[in-house]
Amino acid sequence: MKKNVVLFSKIPADQQTRLEQAFNLTIFDDNTDYNSTSYTDTLANAEGMIGNIPTRIDDNFLAKMPKLKAAATISVGFDNYDLNALYKHGIRLMNTPKVLTESTADLIFTLLMATARRTVELSNLIHNGKWKKGITPEYYGTDIYGKTIGILGMGRIGQAIAKRAHCGFDMNIIYYNRSARHDIEQTYNAKRLELDNVLKQADFIVIILPLTEETTKLITKEKLALMKPSAILINGARGKIIDQQALFEALKNKTIKAAGLDVFEIEPLPTNSPLLQLDNVLLSPHVGSATVETRYAMAKCAVDNIITALKDEKPTENWVNPEVG
Repeated sequence: MKKNVVLFSKIPADQQTRLEQAFNLTIFDDNTDYNSTSYTDTLANAEGMIGNIPTRIDDNFLAKMPKLKAAATISVGFDNYDLNALYKHGIRLMNTPKVLTESTADLIFTLLMATARRTVELSNLIHNGKWKKGITPEYYGTDIYGKTIGILGMGRIGQAIAKRAHCGFDMNIIYYNRSARHDIEQTYNAKRLELDNVLKQADFIVIILPLTEETTKLITKEKLALMKPSAILINGARGKIIDQQALFEALKNKTIKAAGLDVFEIEPLPTNSPLLQLDNVLLSPHVGSATVETRYAMAKCAVDNIITALKDEKPTENWVNPEVG
């Protein structure tokens, strides 16, 4: 007998077909009435869920899904899942960490380069009809080649950024990570330092840490004050890692030179955000993995994950909480 699975995200048709062939599939979309009896009944009978649901998956939510055995995100991040609650209920959680590494690293480096060279600001200058003569010093950018990059987080994406920085721009690489990565240190001549020293020494700070209790608001007003006035901050991880109000003040007061952000404390970014008042911050709408190829690969990986996770055998990869067993 097929197991019941709910899908919370739009995915490619061929991957949806795979789910329909493997399970009794129910699809929830923007038109779903989340207060309806059919919705609550479907949750109550579901053994699997796949997709990105914009709510906290905790004891309260899981109480609605007493038969749930496995969940598969279409993402690397899983900070909306309460891992302790999943453990108590014996629910396997899968994610898609490998398939989006390169596209996310590309986007982060795009933000770094565009922020350093003020690409969007200068493009707008032309669009607004203000390019009347040669560019004067107030519009000059910042060199990237040969500078020092500080990478906060040396997981897969951090390593991909280190490769681009070393091989493409001959940058000096320093990094902050819970554990040393001797392979990266040897391959890219990288050096592991304490957080404060990375902040003090780097010309570019790139944040690619997971969001945890330890990393929430890791970058405070005091941490920003450690950075060089000429430094540029790039965040491609999670918005809550930075105290966003403190960042606004640092940018406004020129404590640091500029920032490139793909993530924010609240998403979508509110239209009254003070960040929108600044011309030294480049904003991107959380699109690190948003390429045709990568989003397809993520959906396929997630489908593979839920099929594997609902089998009797244990998954061999992409398993966030193997302690569940």
